[in-house]
Amino acid sequence: MSASDKTLADRTYRQLRGDIVNGRLAAGSKLKLEGLAQDYEVGMSPLREALARLMGDLLVVSEGQRGFWVAPLSLDELDDVSRVRALIETEALNAAIRNGDAAWERDVAAAFEALAAVEEHLPHTSEALPPEQLETWEARNRAFHAALVSAAGSPMLIKLRDLLYQQSERYRRVSLNVSRGWRNVHDEHRAIYDATMQRNALRACRMTELHLSRTAEEVRKAMAALAQDDDQVSGGKA
Repeated sequence: MSASDKTLADRTYRQLRGDIVNGRLAAGSKLKLEGLAQDYEVGMSPLREALARLMGDLLVVSEGQRGFWVAPLSLDELDDVSRVRALIETEALNAAIRNGDAAWERDVAAAFEALAAVEEHLPHTSEALPPEQLETWEARNRAFHAALVSAAGSPMLIKLRDLLYQQSERYRRVSLNVSRGWRNVHDEHRAIYDATMQRNALRACRMTELHLSRTAEEVRKAMAALAQDDDQVSGGKA
């Protein structure tokens, strides 16, 4: 692959990944190569390279010669992702608290302050969050959780955590797209942050487990609500 094709593959990979995680490409939908090449203005070779990388991220699946699909969502996978992410994230956080230096503390503090600046303005009603504000919150939430574990000292542990975070974000978007109001997620982040700054690994890991389990429960409720809506639409068409 030429250097230009490699650059195009990287760009297409990032665009496709964002569209899958954000739900713009629906779970379970067929990915038609001709349409993707036109939509993303890319040739077949870099497009296939991007899709291969997304398969490695578990965001795209392929069935023999039948083509590519956006990976489906399921409650079983939600439970599995949530359980394994909690194991990996708490292990990484425990190591980071043990190994982190003053620079790490400053990075965590800066990431938390940036996130808190957004969370102070989150609605606690059924009001939908504007897309721009949602994207800002997602970016700062991602940065905060990444900063917490950044001093873990294990590239493989960080890589696994990043993969699981990406899967979790995809599911979390489902709950954010169902307007049910926001729980007080800032208090949860504050509890994790305070325990981390106090170097209380046991409490920080416990608060992280609770945070992740509450998020998974919100997603489960949202998926159930969407399934009920689909049943009602199907019933109405019968």
